[in-house]
Amino acid sequence: MLEGLEIGSKETIQITVTELMFAAFEGEVVHPVYSTVSMTYHMEWVSRKIILPFLSAEQEGMGAAVKIKHVSPAPYGSLVTLTATVTELRDNKVITKVVAESQAGVIGLGEVTQVILPKATIKTKWNEVTA
Repeated sequence: MLEGLEIGSKETIQITVTELMFAAFEGEVVHPVYSTVSMTYHMEWVSRKIILPFLSAEQEGMGAAVKIKHVSPAPYGSLVTLTATVTELRDNKVITKVVAESQAGVIGLGEVTQVILPKATIKTKWNEVTA
C-alpha cells in the first residue's frame, strides 16, 4: 500500500489556540476555548502528515472516519501538541491514534482512519456524484 510506512510511525504538530478556534455556532462564541471542531481538524491534519511522504504521484488519501473524545478545555493562547501514531495498516486503510495535549495535560484522544486510493478512482467517484 504505502511502501515504507510502518505501525508505530509518528507525526506531531503544535498549534496555539486562537479566537478562530473557539467553540462557536452561527458566529456566536459559546465557550472561549479550543473547539472540538478545531481539534478534529488538527487530528485529521497530523494524521495526514504521516501519509504524505509515502503517497505516490498516482495516490491520494481521504478521510474515512474520525473518533474523538474531548476531555479537557484549552483556553486562548494555549500551546496544543497533537501526536498521531500509526496503529493499523489494513488493505488500503491507515489508522492512527491521536493524542492532543496542552500545558495542563491531555485534552483530547482520537482515532483517524484514512483510505488510500488512486487519484483516478477519486476523480471517477467525484464525477459520479456531481453529474
